[in-house]
Amino acid sequence: MSDEERLKVLEEKAEELRRLAQANGLDLSAEIAVLEEKIAELKRALCLGISPWERVQMARRPDRPSGLPFVQALCEAFYELRGDRVVGDDPALRGGLAKLAGHRVAVLFHHRGATPEEQRRARFGMASAQGYWKARRIMEVAARLDLPLLTLINTPGAYPGVQAEAHNIAGAIASCIWQMLRHPRPTVAVILGEGGSGGAVALAAADRVLILENATYSVISPEGAASILWKDAKFAQEAAAKLKLTAHDLRELGVVDEVIPEPPGGAHTDFTGTVEAVREALLRHLGELTPLPLDELLRLRYKRYRHVGSTNSAH
Repeated sequence: MSDEERLKVLEEKAEELRRLAQANGLDLSAEIAVLEEKIAELKRALCLGISPWERVQMARRPDRPSGLPFVQALCEAFYELRGDRVVGDDPALRGGLAKLAGHRVAVLFHHRGATPEEQRRARFGMASAQGYWKARRIMEVAARLDLPLLTLINTPGAYPGVQAEAHNIAGAIASCIWQMLRHPRPTVAVILGEGGSGGAVALAAADRVLILENATYSVISPEGAASILWKDAKFAQEAAAKLKLTAHDLRELGVVDEVIPEPPGGAHTDFTGTVEAVREALLRHLGELTPLPLDELLRLRYKRYRHVGSTNSAH
């Protein structure tokens, strides 16, 4: 029996004991506690030493916490703003005004969809040009209202369709990056799942970039890199190792500022726990950045992106 199969059996036994205890008024807390400890140990073991390719697969899980349900759980209030005022709206990239633990903020996030139909409409989180033009508009609103900007990223990359090119998606992405770099209030980005190419960078040019433990962040997908370097996508596993796209590699390179630990077994095993971990990290970094005057905030932002990924020990 594999570790995954053993984990499933233990979880089923624990759930059965809970049902028995509730239905019959029995005190089975000691037995349930023993099983829960074994489950936690097995989940920790499964997460230790997994390869970069396995982390890519975890980042891509369709049940990974992200999108609108994540924002609604993270914030006590969220008012969505839609449309780019030129072409239309894009369900793959959403945002608006929110309250986070009483703080007024603006939020932008990728939405991959829950149902097959919604996933097709959202192109699995690949935003088109109007999504990034909309994001730029929301960034401008946040600047006028003097609001901190939070971004939650989970996308394979920007949508590469002909229509997106016709509406200048490259210009939209560049405009988002420029707007984030000059935003007058603190900006914090969190990579929840996949952080793919310019589609992710458009929302990640922040004062602080955080990443969940099993998320990834890369200029290209492992399959794309393998197709270029080895002329064959079947070498994706080798490419994943070479790209240094895992959270801990990115932290060592200085590309991200903090790795947020995931619950044992991965973020998909505990939605509430993942939300709480992200909320704590966001509030902590906002608390550090908010007291800084604008000139100091911009100076530190400039310094960060002049030296991002530097191997110089002075950094």
